[in-house]
Amino acid sequence: MSILAGWNVTCVAYSPDCKTVALGFTISIEIMNVVTRDMICKLEGHTDGVGSVAFAPDGKTLASGSWDKTVKLWDAASGAQMSSLEGHTRA
Repeated sequence: MSILAGWNVTCVAYSPDCKTVALGFTISIEIMNVVTRDMICKLEGHTDGVGSVAFAPDGKTLASGSWDKTVKLWDAASGAQMSSLEGHTRA
């Protein structure tokens, strides 16, 4: 059985070093350790479904797109929101 069975995951992205994974959910994102399956941080700030997540090439920043018409940039280690771009029409 998959570790994601029963979860409402909308998108997935692995970090460049493949040690962490970002899981997009209905209105939040969780960054998890791939080996231990422990949650590193939970990212909250979108007001509608998260449709896309992607790590920067250095793995330090995560970008997320949402149906709330925003793209947000996050610090992947702390979960702090770094920036929010508004007005987009697609996730």
